[in-house]
Amino acid sequence: MKKEIEKLIEAIVNDYFTWTERSIVANGWKHTTAEAKADEFRAGIEIKEGSKYIKIITDKSVWGFINKGNPKFEVGDLLKAATWSAPALNKARGNIFERYSVAWTGPHYIAGYSAGGTRKEGLLRGRSLPVDGSAS
Repeated sequence: MKKEIEKLIEAIVNDYFTWTERSIVANGWKHTTAEAKADEFRAGIEIKEGSKYIKIITDKSVWGFINKGNPKFEVGDLLKAATWSAPALNKARGNIFERYSVAWTGPHYIAGYSAGGTRKEGLLRGRSLPVDGSAS
């Protein structure tokens, strides 16, 4: 699971980099670079492991949770944060062992899968990673 979490962190940071790069261009900023901001963002990411979930914290906010012990979900399911200490338990937003779509602000809501259907590649938007980690 450690390798998959590292890939997830990379997807989160890559999305932050893209967002920052666009913001710098749109605002005409000259005092910073997207690389510097992404490095700063990466340095602030924390992983906190609990008995049921792994919490991912970015910039003093909860990015989301990874299931590791709640029998209602599969191991590796991505869950949005409901509060600082608890995930939203309505639906999984993907799984780190399968394809998923994330932003630097949190897991994306995958309509087909999260609505009770099957995961379909065409519904994935944003930063998506297949099991092998290559970008799609």
